[in-house]
Amino acid sequence: MTDAFRAAFLAQSADDFRQLKNHADRAFTQVTEEQFFATPGPECNSLAVINRHISGNLLSRWRDFLTADGEKPDRHRDTEFEVPETLTREAVMVRWEEGWRCLFDELGRLTPADLDRQVTIRGEPHSVVQAIHRQLTHNASHVGQIVYLAKLLAGDGWKTLSVPRGKSEEFNRQMKEKYR
Repeated sequence: MTDAFRAAFLAQSADDFRQLKNHADRAFTQVTEEQFFATPGPECNSLAVINRHISGNLLSRWRDFLTADGEKPDRHRDTEFEVPETLTREAVMVRWEEGWRCLFDELGRLTPADLDRQVTIRGEPHSVVQAIHRQLTHNASHVGQIVYLAKLLAGDGWKTLSVPRGKSEEFNRQMKEKYR
């Protein structure tokens, strides 16, 4: 891999993470406080729980990314799936921002040469590239859950985050014109 390719990989990864965060953020804005904490079924997670899990995962994986195991001793994963009665949406969102800031700060510090380094997650060795891909796929699956659940909860008030139904041809035409 050339340094240019490595730098492009890091930049694209950061862009992909930003897009995932943006989708989740836009989905969160479309639900009420009550809906944010609503659990659709006994084995299902609320938006708040998924948010807490992603936040906890980001903070654990990305704090001291290159020098400490990605599963930090102070992370209590099981508690991410609990919602204390006193928990507020604001508190959940503050932690959400902390998690993402940690990821973006650490990802921004990586150099092309760091892609050859090895990190561990729960003692398992990963190349930096593997760890980034692991985080991207983990976040993508949960952001998909967030968007789907928020769409169900918002109902008729939902504003699409992508190409609206019945507008694909129009969107494709606009994209082609944009990049001519």
